[in-house]
Amino acid sequence: MKSKGAIILHVIFWVIMLGGAFATLFLWEHTTKDIIYSYGLFSVLNLSGFYINYIFLIPELIQKRKKYWLYVLSFIFVLAASVLIKTTIAVLNPDDVLVSIRGKDVHHIAVNDYVLVSTFFSGFVLVSSCIIKFSVDWFSNEKIQRNLESEKKDMELQFLKSQLNPHFLFNSLNNIYSLAYQKSDKTADAILKLSEIMRYMIYESNDSWVDLSKEVEYVTSFVELQKLRFKDGASVVISINGEIDGQKIVPLILISFVENAFKHGVANEPEDPIKINIIANQKILHFSVSNKKSKTNKDAMGGVGLNNVERRLQLLYPDRYKLNIVNSATHYTTELMLDL
Repeated sequence: MKSKGAIILHVIFWVIMLGGAFATLFLWEHTTKDIIYSYGLFSVLNLSGFYINYIFLIPELIQKRKKYWLYVLSFIFVLAASVLIKTTIAVLNPDDVLVSIRGKDVHHIAVNDYVLVSTFFSGFVLVSSCIIKFSVDWFSNEKIQRNLESEKKDMELQFLKSQLNPHFLFNSLNNIYSLAYQKSDKTADAILKLSEIMRYMIYESNDSWVDLSKEVEYVTSFVELQKLRFKDGASVVISINGEIDGQKIVPLILISFVENAFKHGVANEPEDPIKINIIANQKILHFSVSNKKSKTNKDAMGGVGLNNVERRLQLLYPDRYKLNIVNSATHYTTELMLDL
C-alpha cells in the first residue's frame, strides 16, 4: 500500500466484504460458535490469504522474480490451505457451521457443497487481492511516470532557458563592445539599458509565468538597446493594440523573434523598417515580426534562438500555439498566435 488512495481502496473492499457477511446475521439465525467460526476465524483466514498474496506472492514471484508458474502453484496452495482449514473446522463442528437456521427450519449443508462454496469465496478473495494489487501498482507507476515526465520537462526547459540567457547576453555584449570600440557616447546608455534588461531576465523571469505587460516592456527595452548600435538610430515600428494587462505568458518567449530580426535583417532603412506588431485580448495574443533580409548580416555560428523558442512552445503551449514563418526572397516574417 503506497498511498492514501491504496489504503482507501483496501478499506472500501473490506467494508463491502465484511458488511455483506455480517448482513447475513439478520437473515439466518446463528449460534455463538457459528459466529466465532464463520465471522471471526474465517475472516482472519480470508484476510491472511488476501495479504499473503498481496504482500508476498505477487511482489516476490511475479514482479521481482518473474516466476509465473511458481506463483500459480503458490496461489493454488494458499487457496487449498484456506479451504482445507475451513472445511476441517466445519467437519469438527457440523452443528454450528454446516447448518442453516431459519426460524424453526434447520437445513443441513453437505460437506461437498460447503467445500465448493468455501473454494469459490476464498478464490474470490485471492483474485480480488490480485486485481487490487495490480490496480494500485498501475496507478502508482502512472503517477511515477507522470512525475518523471514532468521532471524531464522541467529540466529541458531549464536547459533551454540557460541557453537563451547567455545567447542574448553574448549578442548584447558584442553590440556594446562595438559602441565602446567606436568610443560612442551611447555606450553608457547601452550598459544601463542592458542592466535593466538583465534585471528582468535574472529575477522576474524566474517565475513560470509573468505579466504580458512585463514581457512587452522587455521587448521594447530590447529594441531601445538595439537602436543604440546605429548612429542615426534603428528603423523599427512597434504597434501595440488591444489589451496587455491581466494576462500571463511564459517569460522570454517573444524576444528571440525580435533578436532574429536585428541579427539577420536590415534595421537602418526608414522606408522598410523592422515591424513588430502585437495584438492581444484576454484570450489570444498575435505577435509578428517582419524584416527586410540582409545580404551581409549573417551569423556564422548559427543561432539557437528560434529553435529554442519553438521547443519551449511545444513544451509549454501544446496545441495552444501556431507559428508561421515566411521566408521570401527579400523579407523574413514570423507570426505567432498564442492562447493565453
